[in-house]
Amino acid sequence: MRQTWNRASASVLRTSSAIRQETSRHPRTGLRALAGMAVSAMLLAGCAGQSPISSGPGAQALLAQAEQQQGKQASSTRLRAADILARSGDNAQAINIAADIDPTTLDPQQRIQWALLLSRVALEQQDGWNTILATSVLDDDIQISDDDQRTLRKRRGRALGMVGEPLASSQTLIALQVDTDDLSINDTVWEQLTRLSPDQLNQLASASATASGWVKLARLQRRYGSDIEQMFDAINSWSDANPQHPAARQMPQGILDLRELSGQEVRKIAVFLPESGPLKRVAQAIREGIEARHRSAIDDAEATPQLSFFDTTSADLKTLYARATMEGAQVVLGPLDKDLVSQLETQDNLPLPTLALNYGTHDSNRARNLFQYGLSAEDEARQVAQRARLDGHRGAAALIPDNAWGQRVYEAFRERFEQDGGDIVSIERYNPKGAVSSAVKDLLSVSSQDQARMKAAKTKGSKYGRAHSGKIDMIFLLALPSYARQVPPMLDFYYASNLPIYATSHVYEGTPQPRQDGDLNDVDFVDIPWEVPEASSGGTASLPDVDTYRALSDASPSMLKLNAMGVDAYRLAQRVPLMLAGAGGELFGATGSLYPRHDGRIQRTLQWAEFREGVPRPPLKGTDSRTANAYTP
Repeated sequence: MRQTWNRASASVLRTSSAIRQETSRHPRTGLRALAGMAVSAMLLAGCAGQSPISSGPGAQALLAQAEQQQGKQASSTRLRAADILARSGDNAQAINIAADIDPTTLDPQQRIQWALLLSRVALEQQDGWNTILATSVLDDDIQISDDDQRTLRKRRGRALGMVGEPLASSQTLIALQVDTDDLSINDTVWEQLTRLSPDQLNQLASASATASGWVKLARLQRRYGSDIEQMFDAINSWSDANPQHPAARQMPQGILDLRELSGQEVRKIAVFLPESGPLKRVAQAIREGIEARHRSAIDDAEATPQLSFFDTTSADLKTLYARATMEGAQVVLGPLDKDLVSQLETQDNLPLPTLALNYGTHDSNRARNLFQYGLSAEDEARQVAQRARLDGHRGAAALIPDNAWGQRVYEAFRERFEQDGGDIVSIERYNPKGAVSSAVKDLLSVSSQDQARMKAAKTKGSKYGRAHSGKIDMIFLLALPSYARQVPPMLDFYYASNLPIYATSHVYEGTPQPRQDGDLNDVDFVDIPWEVPEASSGGTASLPDVDTYRALSDASPSMLKLNAMGVDAYRLAQRVPLMLAGAGGELFGATGSLYPRHDGRIQRTLQWAEFREGVPRPPLKGTDSRTANAYTP
């Protein structure tokens, strides 16, 4: 059974010492950012606790003094030095010193002072991990004033959002609001709610009446997000029914800002797709998804835009934009061809706001009203890298195909993994038609001596330690199913079955095949929600756009992915005015969670699944099984 260390399991992080241990394991991405930290001279003046000192020896003298001290005395001296450094503007050194202090060596009052200092400074610099480290004092058995508790709980909630834990953040902040009736956190609560999946909203709703009210509000915004007038009618009705709810008494600014977009709803979309050539089949599948979602919207009495289709093989882009403008289109959906998207990237502004159905080749996008959306394998690799680091892995071995595509996807994985503080220990570029055994052997750097010892151990029926470097603690696998299915047995053969495998969607053919995929048991992979309904906690019924899914589910897996892309493209096109206003929020779609980045590219986060008995199931470990209980007071 392959195991992986779960960063946020309640059993591991229930105590403050465990949180401190995990924070030390996490890459010091935040510590690099600490160099630019801006802390005002009044850093602690407004906090409930008083700062450790305001005068006395200089910071460097105190640090030198601490080197000659031990235990509580050394920690106390370093805390004084950290405060001086923060006040004098040497924030990088201040944060490093404060983060390295073991607060259990401080007396209770100093421990609170340490927590207020470190959490405030770290939060100023968007350093969520050190903020969480500081707020671990909430879990210690010491007396903390009500004001200091409120301050630290609020900072913990914000920090959890920074490190990619919107559910834990929402739970923490709403629990604080229940206890204190604090309306100042409404905007932060709303920001985190917009990032929750439907399943997470369901989980949050049961926490309290206040949480349930927030969830109902979030669902209204999602349901009517592309029809501002109808959305505010529903929100007003909700407010009338819940007059004492915090959001009814002080509506989040993120909702109020949407009023300015009333009347800008998309009523006509021009779709640019090829009707001939090498992309014809892909375009047809995307079109089927667009039209299927359009029919479902009509059946559900939603406000539906008019669709007009334009053949990109019949005219150049300038001509197509002119025709679309003449016909009254407000938004263009397409083109699909990468070269055409690259042309659009070089323009300062496009005749009409555009959601391209591919990504261009330039390093940056110049066009201010161009958005780009597609099914990018690089997005999957980045998500795998992030998940592996969050699960505590530091040394990766990568098994990738020896071709340009494999190199491109690997680079996306490597950049994100190293950015988050991980190391690539080994990489093997395999021949997809070659022997899996030799590729795995080379990946693990198994020597001939190791092979001889393993053979002898197997003959005697005895155990063998491991053949790979102890620096490897996970494997990134980029492979098609026929190749991927052979990798776990080969890892077993080389006594490396303890290494968890993280893979992209390419390991799964799209339909459950328990017998063929049994060797992939315990492999974690990402895929679009429509491809792995078995991995959703609510099954098929909980899928995004489930009615449209059922209408299209007879398609082959490869075509279903493109159908799903068309469904999400249709929904994104309706949200273009919101995205232009910076209020697009997160769309939980058929191809994953979709969020517009500042550069116009739509960032896609996919569903996690784990093979069990040869079938994709909800993960038993990692990001989808984390609990907020370890973080809440």
